[in-house]
Amino acid sequence: MIPCMSDEAASAEEFTVDELAARAQMTVRNVRAYAGRGLIEAPRLAGRTGYYNREHLQRLQLIRQLLERGFTLAAVEKAIQGTPHKAAGHTLDLMTILDLPDEGEAEIMPREDLAALAGVERDDALIESLVGLGLVEKLDGDRVRLVEPAVVRAGAAAVTMGLAPETVIGLFPILQRHLRVITDTFVRDVVAELIQPFIDAGFPEDDWERIISLVDGLLPIASQVTLGIFRSEFRQSIDVEIGEQITGLASEGR
Repeated sequence: MIPCMSDEAASAEEFTVDELAARAQMTVRNVRAYAGRGLIEAPRLAGRTGYYNREHLQRLQLIRQLLERGFTLAAVEKAIQGTPHKAAGHTLDLMTILDLPDEGEAEIMPREDLAALAGVERDDALIESLVGLGLVEKLDGDRVRLVEPAVVRAGAAAVTMGLAPETVIGLFPILQRHLRVITDTFVRDVVAELIQPFIDAGFPEDDWERIISLVDGLLPIASQVTLGIFRSEFRQSIDVEIGEQITGLASEGR
């Protein structure tokens, strides 16, 4: 059994600029550019060679992830320069928590298997619709990757119950739009009441664990509350719809 590297040993590990760029999945040119902008601290010099450590790597990984999420370099630069260098690793921990899928990892399967989930014949037009919604990615050959497997499988289950695939696909942007309003409101309140005091205090190192645990714990709570409200509203909507149908039938009977 290979012993795990301790945190102290990992912190002491150093890389040349080429090694750092490779680990951060960037070009050396980008690493030097970010260093020139002050986004990472200067390396330790030994002769003419600069050596970078884990904090440099974490800062670059954070920059890359923020850029991949669609933030502009100017926005990333402003955010990065306003936080302590040691905060990068903790921020990555938070982003990892938020990125964890609810059930399993992303799945890869042939297009026919995706259609089989819903019990329908393969329809590339429907797959393109799923791709457009960001639920599925096309891969080389005849395979697809389920970006949100839980959502896709739930939709497929609805189709097996008799709903048209187009109906189920059409529901997704509606759900997404309304849930975004809920999540935006929830996040604003959480940040204002729980996160902002931590930011105002200057990101104290001994408080990071509490903040990470807080975010980790809020995710299931928010999910349970949303599901509970949806179930209640769903029952009421069904009662109203059934009542209207019965009233309509009674009127026709007259």
